[in-house]
Amino acid sequence: MNRTKEVTEETIEKTEKKTEKAAKKATKKSFSELERCQKIGIILLMVVISGATGWIWEFLLAEFEGGFQHFYLTGGNILPWMNIYAYGALLILAVCYRFRKSPLKVFLTGALVTGTLELISGWLVYTVGNGTRYWNYYEKWYGWGTLGGFICPASVIAFGLGAMLVVYGLVPWLIRVATRMSKRAFLSLSITLFTVFMIDDVTNLTLKNLGLPYAQDFYKSLGWIFL
Repeated sequence: MNRTKEVTEETIEKTEKKTEKAAKKATKKSFSELERCQKIGIILLMVVISGATGWIWEFLLAEFEGGFQHFYLTGGNILPWMNIYAYGALLILAVCYRFRKSPLKVFLTGALVTGTLELISGWLVYTVGNGTRYWNYYEKWYGWGTLGGFICPASVIAFGLGAMLVVYGLVPWLIRVATRMSKRAFLSLSITLFTVFMIDDVTNLTLKNLGLPYAQDFYKSLGWIFL
């Protein structure tokens, strides 16, 4: 009886060690080694998380610049999310992740691709929108060396650091989550969150283009200041 118990406990212990070893091995996988459903899930969650993180960054920056005297908001959605940061994160995954063994390369390429994205986006909005600006570095205390008010060295450096955060923080964390959850549960979670944020984004963009009340009008009615 005792011998059987010892064998059973030994078997359980070996199984737990194998499971733990397999889990550790799975978390060391790179993005390219994952299955397609896991990759899709990670990309969808990157869109959600990076867009939300960008909104928080813009919010805190606006509060700091405003002396924390008012409740400042940016973006045009009901939910706290900004699409340009989501696009930037996907660019970083596509261009910078391959250089993950060299932090310097990640920083430089990240600064280059996201800085270019900001420059082109700002210029297009200004050109197509007849002088419309969603941001203007001429008006910022850190906007020295700005190029047309669309981009400045400080923003490029910040985006380079952001690229490192994505490559060495966000992507590895999402890989761990993807490999520890069942594939179906992970993909379902990713699709659900992505869909919610996209419905919010598309709806408010459509309402704005039709000249109808949208998220900004709602929040302004509450007395919040949009930048």
